[in-house]
Amino acid sequence: MNEYLSNFKRDLQVAVIGASGGIGSAFVDHLVAETRVSQIYAFSRSPQSYRHPKVSSHAIDYATEKSIAAAAAQIPSPLDLVIVTTGLLHNERIQPEKSMRALTTEAFMAAFQVNTIGPALVAKHFLPKLSKKRNTVFAVLSARLSSISDNYLGGWYAYRASKAALNMVLKNAAIETTRRNKLAAIVGLHPGTVDTALSEPFQANVPDCKLFTPAYASACLLQVINQVTPADSGDLFAWDGSRIPF
Repeated sequence: MNEYLSNFKRDLQVAVIGASGGIGSAFVDHLVAETRVSQIYAFSRSPQSYRHPKVSSHAIDYATEKSIAAAAAQIPSPLDLVIVTTGLLHNERIQPEKSMRALTTEAFMAAFQVNTIGPALVAKHFLPKLSKKRNTVFAVLSARLSSISDNYLGGWYAYRASKAALNMVLKNAAIETTRRNKLAAIVGLHPGTVDTALSEPFQANVPDCKLFTPAYASACLLQVINQVTPADSGDLFAWDGSRIPF
């Protein structure tokens, strides 16, 4: 059995938003084996069938606040951990921009809807579900590319901007939540380059040792989550536990 969450209390209630994706499903697999977890609420656009009594599967539409609110309302007890794994880098119509000449309204709107607005609305409806009696964590997948001070290559305008905006949402939420729930930590997480559909077209120049499986990346991030305290709320962490500057 895993012990990634050894610093947490037992009988943990966990919600995974984006549970059918590569990293999201890997999180669910680890959490099922985690001895301290007693219930996992797995949310996705296309709910999966899980053959484990710990997991209940639920539908959610990240583009509709009504659906997000309804999803949160299905959780009967306070949560200890919320992990949001949704993200968009490209699809059949948009690709990361190499120069300003490639900028389009469509790409910016799509990136902000998935990478910023969706997680912000999840925070609106799921943060009130966090327990106020013990330390809790609300974690969202961000990216090292969201760092303004660490940007030396440029490009990928819509993705970088939407993830940087996500970081600001998380920082704001951390400040506001501290006033109501001093035991909650809200953090962004960078999983590294993970072998999923999101990164697949851009893996050619990634060394094998830096291309992580979803299982490895999610395990590393659970170890990071295990070390997070309310004092870290509003910050961004990489898969190896290092703090990424905004």
